[in-house]
Amino acid sequence: MARIVRAGEAKDLGLRGRVSKEIISGANGSDSVTLRLVEIPISAPDDPPRKPHSHPDCEECIHVLSGRGVFCTDDGEQKVGPGDTVLVPPRQLHFMRNAGGSPLLLLCFFPVSDLQSHG
Repeated sequence: MARIVRAGEAKDLGLRGRVSKEIISGANGSDSVTLRLVEIPISAPDDPPRKPHSHPDCEECIHVLSGRGVFCTDDGEQKVGPGDTVLVPPRQLHFMRNAGGSPLLLLCFFPVSDLQSHG
């Protein structure tokens, strides 16, 4: 049966340097999907730099809803904005940073229900 997840039901993951809310995952009934809404605030001069991370055995699809950012990998940096989508292959170190004057709002999709067991 189809299920609607209301905005207030998303679980705040308490991740450093961003607000990451898990909308869908195995924790609330998904068999094969994790979906997160991530907000990266405007950077302050004394903020520690974001650190790269990877997902060892799954892709990540990042869609920019609003704001301006820079997608960073070992291969370089790419500017992103509203409507842009990034497909990150497994094992690629990456991170996103805010490069604008408003929060950077992202929708992040993973083709696994339990991201913790997949990095």
